[in-house]
Amino acid sequence: MCGWMIDAFGKEDQRKQWLPSLCTMEKFASYCLTEPGAGSDAAALETKAVKDGEYYVLNGTKAFISGAGSTDVYLVMCRTGETNDGPKGISCILVEKDRPGLSFGKKEKKVGWNSQPTKQVIFEDCHVPIANQVGDEGQGFKIAMKGLNGGRINIASCSLGAAHSAVNLAREHLKVRKAFGQYLSEFQYLQFKIAEMATDLIASRLMVRNAAKALDDEAANHVSLCAAAKQFSTDKCFNVSFSVSLYYKVLSKSEWPKIMATLFTVLSISTS
Repeated sequence: MCGWMIDAFGKEDQRKQWLPSLCTMEKFASYCLTEPGAGSDAAALETKAVKDGEYYVLNGTKAFISGAGSTDVYLVMCRTGETNDGPKGISCILVEKDRPGLSFGKKEKKVGWNSQPTKQVIFEDCHVPIANQVGDEGQGFKIAMKGLNGGRINIASCSLGAAHSAVNLAREHLKVRKAFGQYLSEFQYLQFKIAEMATDLIASRLMVRNAAKALDDEAANHVSLCAAAKQFSTDKCFNVSFSVSLYYKVLSKSEWPKIMATLFTVLSISTS
């Protein structure tokens, strides 16, 4: 997501510096848009960047930032114009992890997806070269919104992967667990349930791929297709809760954490 933004809007030297290591995953980046008082209303963000010679001085706080404290670079949407400028006063600035004035809040406690830390990103008189601006001044809101289109596909894909794993776990369990003299996989009701979940996953996967193609092709309706793919796919992933219900009475202590981790990962991604 961040790599694409640097590639699409960054300067040549920014692309050369960051894209090779981001693409090989030697380094990671965080997308910094959400604030304690500006979530869905992104144009109301208050993190401020004021010019001081050859630097921007950043002050403000970003909230619920994926990878915060562990990633190498932060793409920060901040206000370089006046508050009443709305989205036109927002710019995108690249902040390296070791910049003085950059700090992080405590790690958020989440139901799932704990392999990825989530924290506040805090700027206190953080000096960043003006050369770190990505795109033109005032172009940040446009960059942020375009980035979210790919982000929605990413979230939908994560949900699909976790849900697919949960369904596979359920199928394997049905093949070995017996009740009333036969394997659970031989009960037609449970066969129907697995088929319904598989159908939801197939439909979700097709929506995600269709949205991804529309985004790559810059189709006129790509924004709505990306949003629809995320909404549909993440909602359908709640169906995996039934997969877990096939286990819970017979799980050993060693199996239970693995199953619950899969379910909670799906649920946490689905509500992102």
